[in-house]
Amino acid sequence: MSERAHRGTIFLEDAAILSHEAHPGDQHVLVVRAPRAARTATPGTFAHLQCDASVPLRRPLSIMRADPQAGTLEFLYKPVGKGLAKLAARRPGETLSVLAPIGRGFALAEDREIALGIGGGVGIPPMIFLADRLRARRGIRQIVLMGSEVPFPFELVRSDLPYAADADDATHAVRLLEDWAVTSRLASNAGLPGCYRGYVTGLARIWLAEQSPATLAATQVFACGPEPMLAAVAALAREFEVPCQLALEEYMACGVGGCAGCTVRVQTPAGPAMKRVCVDGPVFDARDVYPAA
Repeated sequence: MSERAHRGTIFLEDAAILSHEAHPGDQHVLVVRAPRAARTATPGTFAHLQCDASVPLRRPLSIMRADPQAGTLEFLYKPVGKGLAKLAARRPGETLSVLAPIGRGFALAEDREIALGIGGGVGIPPMIFLADRLRARRGIRQIVLMGSEVPFPFELVRSDLPYAADADDATHAVRLLEDWAVTSRLASNAGLPGCYRGYVTGLARIWLAEQSPATLAATQVFACGPEPMLAAVAALAREFEVPCQLALEEYMACGVGGCAGCTVRVQTPAGPAMKRVCVDGPVFDARDVYPAA
């Protein structure tokens, strides 16, 4: 396997495809062997993949899991566009070029013992990665909420872990998270069984509204998903006065900060500025991306 370090922390690896599964709703789970990236990836970071030799530009995908011992990276994606459609046709045994891990990931504040993760659609993978890493930290309580309009690409079970009294229709959870003793609940406007009927932000509001001031003072929110969802999460965090980090999604060309094609406007101590999602993010403080009016 050929590989070389890039900037000392980002690695270019010829990654063997170990598995590539299709799920309902045109969703795919890809597992590749990329040992150097797997050792250094953190929740919220992403990879830039060469989908096919016929597609010049790479495509960014959030990392769903990284196993340092096995040397693997796992991704969940929907093949929207030519590049990812080509990626969906790749098979186990083939090799693809992976540039990873890229960007700034999530950081848990030392004075916050409760992590509320909120993922919508293709923003779900970073929440799985975060839950995986935080479960190794003693004293951390986790709640992971996921929203989707297509069937979830995970095995679901009726949850034995309590959530909120006013969310009676949210009965099911992701088995993987349930096995980790991580509370999870699902939301959908598509009438999926066991899901809260509405947006995932509505499910989050129910939980936040039921918590005591002491619990809210110990809570931190992490989120990834489409822009309208992130704006709604930022508004919730402001309303309930809890800190919040957002992993932004943006179109990218180079993925390593050279082209400045993924810039977003954020608030800084010096005033508004344009920041690159790929290397200045993708994780930003919600107050900087969506400052109070």
